[in-house]
Amino acid sequence: MRDIPAPKARPAGRNARPPGKRLRPAAKTARLAAKSAAKTAKASARTDRKAAGTDRGFGGLWPGGSKVFPRILNVFAPQHPAQVIVLGFAGAVALGTILLMLPIARNGPDGAPFLDALFTSTSSVCVTGLITVDTPVYWSGFGKVVIMALIQIGGFGVMSFGTLLGVLMARRLGLRSRLSAAAETKSNGFGDVRRVLLGVLAISLTVETVLAGMLAARLVAGYGYEPGRALWHGVFHAVSSFNNAGFALHTDNLIGFAGDPWICLPIAAAVIIGGLGFPVLFELRRQYQRPIHWSMNTKLVLVGTAALLTAGTVFLTAVEWSNPATLGALKPGERVLAGFFQSVITRTAGFNSVDIGQMHEVSWLGMDILMFIGGGPAGTAGGLKITTFSVLFFILLTELQGGTAVNIFGKRLSRAVHRQAIAVVLLAIALVVGSTMFLMIITDFGQERILFEVISAFATVGLSTGITAAMPPAGQVVLILLMFIGRLGPVTLGAALALRERPLLYEYPKERPLIG
Repeated sequence: MRDIPAPKARPAGRNARPPGKRLRPAAKTARLAAKSAAKTAKASARTDRKAAGTDRGFGGLWPGGSKVFPRILNVFAPQHPAQVIVLGFAGAVALGTILLMLPIARNGPDGAPFLDALFTSTSSVCVTGLITVDTPVYWSGFGKVVIMALIQIGGFGVMSFGTLLGVLMARRLGLRSRLSAAAETKSNGFGDVRRVLLGVLAISLTVETVLAGMLAARLVAGYGYEPGRALWHGVFHAVSSFNNAGFALHTDNLIGFAGDPWICLPIAAAVIIGGLGFPVLFELRRQYQRPIHWSMNTKLVLVGTAALLTAGTVFLTAVEWSNPATLGALKPGERVLAGFFQSVITRTAGFNSVDIGQMHEVSWLGMDILMFIGGGPAGTAGGLKITTFSVLFFILLTELQGGTAVNIFGKRLSRAVHRQAIAVVLLAIALVVGSTMFLMIITDFGQERILFEVISAFATVGLSTGITAAMPPAGQVVLILLMFIGRLGPVTLGAALALRERPLLYEYPKERPLIG
């Protein structure tokens, strides 16, 4: 019987090693896998650009623009988008300082001193409203236009404004520019950043135009202003209101209009709209008829805003009702209007329809809390934002109830958000306390006034008890730093914490220390 030869062994698949072939080294295999992944990522990005219609130059006039502009951004943009934002705001402050130091910017023979120009420029770009000089008297028409322009740039966001110009010129955004814009506007996705920026511009111009027209008409009809002067006042206060800056063209701010609802209510409405935050405004525009589909962020901002406005109005009206230096000199209806207006302004803007320096100390303390909380994220408001404190409130509520997960409006909150909120609040408290202690050492003002001033600067509100101009140079420098950090700190810190988050492949054993 003849033996049948066994069949030759064949490779099990395409990647099986044929007889006589050496195995590929691990390093070479990893290198080829990395190249393959890079090709896949490039192909995916190219597909996304074609789908979004961003793979063309500006209107066909600049065929290579879609490639040149992102390369320029990639060369000059640092690795972290927060650095771009900080540099952008610092550049705007520096430019504003130079312009305000020009003799043409001041009503006088000489230009403004460096510290006054720097303070005003920082307050304008950071949309705060604190001042060391009387805005309508000290600055010329050119200086006021510079201040208004700085407010507009600061409210919109330097990086958002620069990215928008890039969109209009090149019709394309690189990854780093998208990250920069997303860090400033807190956009939820990369693909819609261009649409977000255009929407921000549209909302800003619409609200400011409507408010400017309403204020100008009221000033002409009710106060006898010349049309040109009324229009200028309307435009300036509209920009200052929507961007939550609080700069005014009257020495007493808005005290002369405390009982006029045709002035106070439109300004309050613009302040509220700007303080809600652009993500909330976009979502309301898209799904205003379907509240059940609103995101957790929108629900927290709307509920928190309503609660704080109500509580602030009741508190300030009740405490100051019989104070002859504030609400006591007004009629009952005007007192309620002034209480509501000041409650709106305290959380975000720096206008005042009553004399803040004459209010009771308990009112200052309540306003400290409102200023520290602030408005909605990714808007023109300052403070640590309603969402941050809402998260802390629900964390506390969950702990008191013995729960294991924080649930808000039927959604579970990520544990990473817990840590980010706690970190932001603790760092802010440390900064406020440290600054207050330092100013108490170098000045003779009381603790209540200094704390009010520090929180107003850090929260970029702009209200003052009247001690800003009397601060020594070192104290004014502290306030400048607080305004700059307060405008950029929560945004950049939150972005940094989110971007630095990385999962660990190991965990240490658990242990519970004694608490309390």
